[in-house]
Amino acid sequence: MLVIATSDKGGTGRSVTTCNVAYRRAIQGDDVCYLDFDFGSPTAGAIFGVERMAHGTQGEDGLHRYLQGKTVTPGHVDIWSESRRPPGTGPRPTGAGNLVLYPGDLGGGEFTAKPEVIDRCADLLLLLQSQFSVIFIDLSAGRSHAAEMILTVTAREKRIPDTRWLVFHRWTRQHISAAADLVFEDRGLLEFGSLFGHDRDQLRRRIRFVRTAVIDPKSDQGVLGLRAEQEAWLRQVDRNLNEQANIAGLGRTSVIATVPVDPVLQWREQLITDEDVYAEIANEGTVEAFAGLARNLDDPGAWSRI
Repeated sequence: MLVIATSDKGGTGRSVTTCNVAYRRAIQGDDVCYLDFDFGSPTAGAIFGVERMAHGTQGEDGLHRYLQGKTVTPGHVDIWSESRRPPGTGPRPTGAGNLVLYPGDLGGGEFTAKPEVIDRCADLLLLLQSQFSVIFIDLSAGRSHAAEMILTVTAREKRIPDTRWLVFHRWTRQHISAAADLVFEDRGLLEFGSLFGHDRDQLRRRIRFVRTAVIDPKSDQGVLGLRAEQEAWLRQVDRNLNEQANIAGLGRTSVIATVPVDPVLQWREQLITDEDVYAEIANEGTVEAFAGLARNLDDPGAWSRI
């Protein structure tokens, strides 16, 4: 299964959420790999706790160089053995699958999706598909060359049949509008997907939205410390945002996960482990959201409705 993470704007929490979902999916027993296609800012290494690749690899075997034909095989790193985050300081947890990062290049950037680049991308995905149950691809924000490349590969390569698109947005007016534009408007995923050979309706059924950094005005935690006037205002804003999302096509039937605001994610983008919850550093609801999204990636019920 190919899981493609994208967003129209930066700062959505796309990368940190996708890393945590990949981690949870591996914990659940699947062999997982993570491809850092955020070519302008390949920071997945920092989130996974692999400090030597915090901003991409400094070697000559990153994804940038591989796709451009400058190296034959892209480098990769085993998260369980190299991460400084628990449980990466020891052997992988009992029952967990493999968790492997394919980093981008330090100082890399966007590049045009030429035919030879698309061929190398397809070859890599077909190879990884034979080795891993779930392949996560974190794209650059916006209408990127990376998104164009993946749309092209998944349209033409029938041997990669099982794809999922996750579109991330924060719970604000601007982010809701931007996410809707990325999917539905001119030069969006559906229009470009159709241009590259996708069936528009089938592609739409493979897209779900992920709301991030959400404050729930109906929960005690969401209104903790707020004055009565602020609480009333927050509830009204939440109603307005839900109405806007419904009109824009981002209503609840199109949402696969809602990730609550969490201080750990706000102040230090990292993997959140069960140990962080036991120590009361991170919120249990955040881990539940990550684990639920990991399970729902191949739950037919989560993908049968729009």
